[in-house]
Amino acid sequence: MSVPVASVEPTTVRPPVSEGLGEGVSESAGEALRPHAEHAFAAELAALAAQDDRPRPVRWRLSPWAVATYLLGGTLPDGTVITPKYVGPRRIVEVAVTTLATDRALLLLGVPGTAKTWVSEHLAAAVSGDSTLLVQGTAGTPEEAIRYGWNYAQLLAHGPSRDALVPSPVMRAMAEGMTARVEELTRIPADVQDTLITILSEKVLPIPELGQEVQAVRGFNVIATANDRDRGVNELSSALRRRFNTVVLPLPESADAEVDIVSRRVDQIGRSLDLPAVPEGIDEIRRVVTVFRELRDGVTADGRTKLKSPSGTLSTAEAISVVTGGLALAAHFGDGVLRASDVAAGILGAVVRDPAADRVIWQEYLEAVVRERDGWKDFYRACREVSA
Repeated sequence: MSVPVASVEPTTVRPPVSEGLGEGVSESAGEALRPHAEHAFAAELAALAAQDDRPRPVRWRLSPWAVATYLLGGTLPDGTVITPKYVGPRRIVEVAVTTLATDRALLLLGVPGTAKTWVSEHLAAAVSGDSTLLVQGTAGTPEEAIRYGWNYAQLLAHGPSRDALVPSPVMRAMAEGMTARVEELTRIPADVQDTLITILSEKVLPIPELGQEVQAVRGFNVIATANDRDRGVNELSSALRRRFNTVVLPLPESADAEVDIVSRRVDQIGRSLDLPAVPEGIDEIRRVVTVFRELRDGVTADGRTKLKSPSGTLSTAEAISVVTGGLALAAHFGDGVLRASDVAAGILGAVVRDPAADRVIWQEYLEAVVRERDGWKDFYRACREVSA
């Protein structure tokens, strides 16, 4: 038989985003190393909600326009500045938000390091006020992670019952009209992936052990992320792929855009770690980005010299990691200013993934490009020192 959605009890109580930064945040949230988006940017979400007079889909905290503004940044009529969470083509964000306003699920596709997870989290935070209904895809993700599991003590003592059932994040999102997230969908085994087909097409999750089902209420949707570059990827079945609208997140178009992205993200991370301010190291950030882009593209920035590309992805996310590590070195073992010697080891680790082939590519790049580049002598020496 079918049970009404109202009979599925939410497992948590989530206050509205507009209640402010202090509301709905656990006592330790202020000490969290990496707060959830709805907590870290609660003031911006509250300001948007207060001034958002456009139509909102059922159970959305913000209108589609306000969600896009939250991701892309802007200035509100009262002067509140909304910081950009994603730097890229506006139309990509608009298509993603519009997809979520329909009954189609959203698949964010791209090579590693194109901010798929970051965009997914912020979309869920802006739409539902909660980005934590998350299924992390791995090669060992079981079907229960998407459907439901059981409290085995209850199950053995009393048999199958609603009290013994442990809802998955997806089941909770269906019952509460929220946004569920599935990270690294292509890492999940194919038979487990296909558990989503009925959920996305029929908007229902059967519970055959109880002869019941959970029907999704309005507001429910799924955001999945995937890439096809990493090892261990499981192709999506055509049946599952048809249930998604796919939005491809590209790599940054220009070096300036990538420098901006790296600078913003490193600044956010640095503030949480009490690291030096990013502006003091902007020159080194630009050099890291230049190295990554040239080796990634297989050609120097001026187009004159063709290069061999290493086995790694050299993504924007890896550039952020290299610069953050360099800032930590500068803060704890230097004078607080980011220098070439602080980022050299991180670059070596990012580039040389295959000790044999990648090391040769890196050495050729150092000697043919870096050594001859004006103003890069300190960088060349630092890289040679850690590469020896």
